[in-house]
Amino acid sequence: MATTATQVVPDTPAAEFRLPATDGKTYARDDVAGEKGTVVVFICNHCPYVKAMIDRMVSDARVLMSEGVGFAAICSNDAASYPEDSFENMKRFAKAHDFPFPYLHDETQTVARAYGAVCTPDFFGYNADRKLKYRGRLDEGRTTPPRAGAPRELVEAMRAIATTGMAPADQKASIGCSIKWKDEKSRALS
Repeated sequence: MATTATQVVPDTPAAEFRLPATDGKTYARDDVAGEKGTVVVFICNHCPYVKAMIDRMVSDARVLMSEGVGFAAICSNDAASYPEDSFENMKRFAKAHDFPFPYLHDETQTVARAYGAVCTPDFFGYNADRKLKYRGRLDEGRTTPPRAGAPRELVEAMRAIATTGMAPADQKASIGCSIKWKDEKSRALS
């Protein structure tokens, strides 16, 4: 069942994190931040919404990164219940789609909770001061591509944030699979 991202208060600071990545390195929030802004997106490997948009997202990430906007993807799903989202499978997924950005593993799910992530994909766009300005979607595509000529909503929003400090007022929430949370017992053990 599809889950819609909830609205988050504008200007909320980006939460700190330090997570292992599929490239063998560990990244903190400031390591992935860009000079003109930062996108943090929560994704996973198995979600049909993510699979449908992943190549568009990678393409748009390359554009934004070339313009001084940092980009990172985080998988917070419970891999015990969803083995396709394991760290080893994250490595394969990142390689298969030629990620130019870090793909981070949030095994304890504390980062997803700190950001208020609820679905995959779930996009958070921050300005240069790491204040939340965009909580929207990549584009109008869901499990099918967007119509020809549809706006590249994330790219356009982050360009506006980078140049004016302001995001578009009309931000359409991302829709995707729910984050696969560990149950309380599992979380206490992790």
